Amino acid sequence: MAMGQREAIAGATRVSNPGCWSTCAIALIRPLVQAGLIDPARALSISGISGYSGGGKAMIAEFETGAAHGGFLYAASQGHKHLPEITRHGLLSETPVFVPSVGQYAQGMAVAVHLPGLGAKGMTEAEEALRAAYAGERFVGLVPAATHEPRVDPQRLNGTNRLDLSVHGNPKTGAATLIAVLDNLGKGASGAAVQNLNLMLGLDEGAGL
Repeated sequence: MAMGQREAIAGATRVSNPGCWSTCAIALIRPLVQAGLIDPARALSISGISGYSGGGKAMIAEFETGAAHGGFLYAASQGHKHLPEITRHGLLSETPVFVPSVGQYAQGMAVAVHLPGLGAKGMTEAEEALRAAYAGERFVGLVPAATHEPRVDPQRLNGTNRLDLSVHGNPKTGAATLIAVLDNLGKGASGAAVQNLNLMLGLDEGAGL
């Protein structure tokens, strides 16, 4: 969490919670913009997959009644409701290109920010920047490159208030992908709300989580 943010939340009368897609994207992008590793004027490419619960009541009903068959991409027209939020709080001056997808499972999310020219040195620096940005955070962590699994499971953190970040890529080509994983109904929604309420009420930040 940014310096002074907890104090700002604790003293506020109204606090807005970011969307699940926004939580993942901003958590990856903002520290790297601040570290000079992402040009804020660069048009970033973002993709990801979420459980169908992220689409609200209508989409839940669509999947649970069998009307939806398999997953799908959506918002390819670049009008996703979270784009302004990602742009503003990611400290970007150029709106990203964002194409999310829905899987045929209830909850869990993985979001990828694609950086084809980051480079081997940049990958190391990106890990260091993310580690420094979230040092000491109870619910946010960096997954070191040495421990990466061949596949990223979007349901891995279901039932938790955790957000895991990782930097993947090919040192030979310099192409990199930043990935964030969370439970879209946990840290991506209700968990963040409870965390903020705890701060506003002067309680332990992790109470109930």
